[in-house]
This record gives sequence, structure tokens and C-alpha cells, in this order.
Amino acid sequence: MTATSTALYDVPGPKTRKRHFLYGVASTALIAALLGWVLNLLFDTNQFTSAKWNPFQYKGIQELLLRGLGNTLKAFAYAAVLSVALGAVLATGRLSEHRALRWVATLLVEFFRAMPVLVMIFFIFVALKVQPLPALVAGLTLYNGSVLAEVFRTGVNSVERGQREAAYALGMRKTQVMTFVLVPQGVRAMLPTIISQLVVALKDTSLGYLITYEEFLHVGKLIASNLDYDLPFIPVVMVISPIYIGMCMLLSWFAQWVAEREQRNPKNEAVDVSKAEPGTLLPGVR
Repeated sequence: MTATSTALYDVPGPKTRKRHFLYGVASTALIAALLGWVLNLLFDTNQFTSAKWNPFQYKGIQELLLRGLGNTLKAFAYAAVLSVALGAVLATGRLSEHRALRWVATLLVEFFRAMPVLVMIFFIFVALKVQPLPALVAGLTLYNGSVLAEVFRTGVNSVERGQREAAYALGMRKTQVMTFVLVPQGVRAMLPTIISQLVVALKDTSLGYLITYEEFLHVGKLIASNLDYDLPFIPVVMVISPIYIGMCMLLSWFAQWVAEREQRNPKNEAVDVSKAEPGTLLPGVR
């Protein structure tokens, strides 16, 4: 163990390990009791009866769910690509040396970040009379793009100042410095945060049901309210929720995998330099 890690974190002793073990056991027991209580409530309200789960056996219901899932993924794909593009444009404006451009980009970023996503979606859908899918995608793009603009700007500014100065010393122009030095490193450092923000965009696609866009949640609402099967609302939630959670966990896992892969990338590791012997000349020195 290094001196730095020892200074920051002391190895727990026997009493501390025993206390942590007891905390873990108590937390596990509490979570198990909570899950048991929830399951007991579901059984008491007859949520697992065959009458409430039979609708999911019909081909029409399965196709309806698949179509809703496909519409959700389609809206997310459009919003993700456009959000990243808008974030890059706004970040470029915020990093510009031209004061007017920087102020305009800052105003747009702060405005769209402060505006609730639902309000933007409703405004585009109702006031501008845009179709449900473009309205949903536009609202998600404006909000998430403004958030990603700050992520990109933070990533670029996090690159060591010495690399910027070294690039300028080599005769590179500002565009070349941004394109080949700052942006690749900044995006690499912020990639987990970028993907985490895309998880937010994926979850916010559920707002589409408020403007009659037939995404996954809207389809579940139709199944729960339009079938004469004792309103299987809870079974619909139990079917839809794990799929939403699974998609978000998949994106989160991808972000973690990318971060770990970047840490293991040999290009990001320092190159070992052997110590020069006394009297040894540097290469190229005569």
C-alpha cells in the first residue's frame, strides 16, 4: 500500500470490520423486510391473479408493448444524437474568444437548463403545433444539449494548461489545439458523465405520453385503462418498470465499462523512462 493511500484511508481494525459486518447484516435484513412487506401487500390486493396477467399472453398486447418500446428507443436515439451535437455547438460558443458569441451561447445554455423539460415539450407541441415525436425530441434535445454543453466545456477546461501552451509553442492554431489536443482528452475524461446524462434523456422519453406520443409508458397506460381485466395497473407497472430499469442500467454499465477501459488503455499510461547514466548524452545532442 502506498503512503498516499495510507494517509487518506487507514486499514480498518478487527473491531471496525466487525462493526461494518453488523451494519451490512442489519441493512440486508431491513431491505429484505421491506421487500417482504411490499410482496405481502401485492398478494393481499390480488395483484398476481391470472385474470390480471392473462392480457400479456395475447399477441396483440405483446405487439403493442414492442411497438411502444421501439418508439421509446427511436425518440431516445434522435434525442441522444441531437443533444450531443447541440452540446458541442454550445460548448464551442462558450469557449469562444469572441465576447458576443460567448454571451449568446451562455444565455442559451442557462435558459434551456433552467426551463423544465415538460414545459418546453408542451410549448413546442401546443404553441408551435409540432407532431408528438418531433416535439418530444426537440424538448429533450434543448435541455440535455444545454447540460452537455457545460459537460463538454468542463472537460476541455480540465485538460492541463501546459498541454495547451505546448501545442501553441509547436505552432498549432487555436482550431488545431481544440481539435487535436483539448477536445479528445476532455471528451474522454467526461465520457461517463456524458453517458449518465443520456440516461436522463432515456428516462425523460416517458414524458411523451402527455402529448399522446405512443411510447412505452403511453402504451402501458392504454393497456391498464382500456382492457376489461379489473384494471391491471400494477401488473403493467411490474412489466414496464424492469425494462426501463434494465435499459438505464445498461447505459450506466456502458459508462462504467468505458471509464475502466480508458484507465487500462496503454495510451493513457505514462511511459517508463530509464534513468540516464552519468555522462550519457541525450539523443540528437552532439
